[in-house]
Amino acid sequence: MKAAVITFPGSNCDRDLIVGFEKAGAEVVRVWHKETELPAGVDVVGVPGGFSYGDYLRCGAIAAQSPIGRALVEFAHKGGYVIGVCNGFQVLTEMRLLPGALMRNGGLKYISKPVPLTVATQDSVFTAGYSKGQEILIPIAHHDGNYQIDAEGLKALQGEDRVAFRYGDNPNGSVDDIAGVLSENRRVLGMMPHPERAVDANHGGTDGAALFRSLLDGLVSA
Repeated sequence: MKAAVITFPGSNCDRDLIVGFEKAGAEVVRVWHKETELPAGVDVVGVPGGFSYGDYLRCGAIAAQSPIGRALVEFAHKGGYVIGVCNGFQVLTEMRLLPGALMRNGGLKYISKPVPLTVATQDSVFTAGYSKGQEILIPIAHHDGNYQIDAEGLKALQGEDRVAFRYGDNPNGSVDDIAGVLSENRRVLGMMPHPERAVDANHGGTDGAALFRSLLDGLVSA
């Protein structure tokens, strides 16, 4: 599997995401935000956490208009796999690759801590390595992680089994406890918690490692 990880001005989890992919056995290439094309042969693109462009306007809004953004949208529309974590999730909603929006946390404070998640679906290459209903512990670190979507959109996510993860103890006010969602073709995942920060036992846990292994296994078998 060949993965590309995009770096924007203000990204601070790009290296962590690279490590997550590499620990699963992927070849990883870095992509700078001013590039206009993705490298040849890329199977999956990772959009990392951080504060792209200083979170001016709205979180992820400027990054969504970056030179590499058009190539990423085209890649996704052609069926490519994409994972956006934290700020990356915000970017993907701004690109309209995922529905909904990430708002200011309900408590209006930045939150950084491990949180319990429930795996809501096993039906994706990102979550196939878990069991549906499995509880895992993944860190969060965000100020604008309150996922909101209108009633019709929420009904679609629920009815189409596109909620990937739910918070066990909702830390930010997200509707339906949603921590991560999938695109209609199930090839784009956005999530606020950081699985790439849970791949090394020395960092407190490895519950995120199964996501990267599952992705690698799924793409290799495909």
